[in-house]
Amino acid sequence: MADQMEQIGTAFVNYYYSIFDSNRENLRPLYKDQSVLTFEGQKCMGADEIMNKLTSLGLKQVKHKIITMDVQPTLAVQPNGILVSVSGNLVLDNEQNPVKFAQCFYLLPEGSNFWVQNDIFRLNYG
Repeated sequence: MADQMEQIGTAFVNYYYSIFDSNRENLRPLYKDQSVLTFEGQKCMGADEIMNKLTSLGLKQVKHKIITMDVQPTLAVQPNGILVSVSGNLVLDNEQNPVKFAQCFYLLPEGSNFWVQNDIFRLNYG
């Protein structure tokens, strides 16, 4: 079961960041009305508010480079739920120096797919 969760988490992260980096508007199906995003301390609830935030960041080009990823099942909270923690580097608008980031996703199953219940994003300065 742990291997399957790891595979799902890895597939999700690869998919999410490839879509984010190419066309953020295509992330909409991953969020629902009950989804919550905290982006740099600002809370957004529901797919519309989340997508408004993600598409209005003022960045033309973004490239995520994953450094670490941890995946855990959330059996006590939600059977088959998955907690995914990611850290890495962001290259923004072709800048020379990447910015470090951390992001945590709580994924819930729906049929054979997963959607984002919770999403927490932070830049790591210092």
